[in-house]
Amino acid sequence: MDEVGRRKPIHQNWHEGFNNPVVVFLTICTNGKKQILANNKVHALLRESWTEAQTWMVGRYVLMPDHLHLFCSPTTPDAPPIGRWVSFWKSHAARHWPRAGEAPVWQRDFWDTQLRRTECYDQKWRYVIDNPVRAGLVEVAEDWPFQGEMNSLNW
Repeated sequence: MDEVGRRKPIHQNWHEGFNNPVVVFLTICTNGKKQILANNKVHALLRESWTEAQTWMVGRYVLMPDHLHLFCSPTTPDAPPIGRWVSFWKSHAARHWPRAGEAPVWQRDFWDTQLRRTECYDQKWRYVIDNPVRAGLVEVAEDWPFQGEMNSLNW
């Protein structure tokens, strides 16, 4: 349950504003909060899965041991709903998972928030990139190897 008492995320339809891109912040957890994401093989597999799922672009992201945060944006105005896109790449990654004994890999749902201003993107990114520091995994955020940016999501 999150801080406002919801047990299940509410997935709003994304909205394009005048001269503003659609940028969505996602948080996705592993099934049972298994600590299986922060390794080189999974990192490469997720990047491959995001590339295969061509209808949305992944911007900046951070993989933590049991969850990931990413920013994404539709590639076209008629892109499929974000839930369908997430299901596609989660399924792709699960089918190609490097260690079969870790299945099922993903928690069923995910948390999403459409960002409204460039300041939101910058603030959220600062929070996300500092996650490994807050978790005691590294002393400096830039030392965390399981992060990156696949596409520049410009405002």
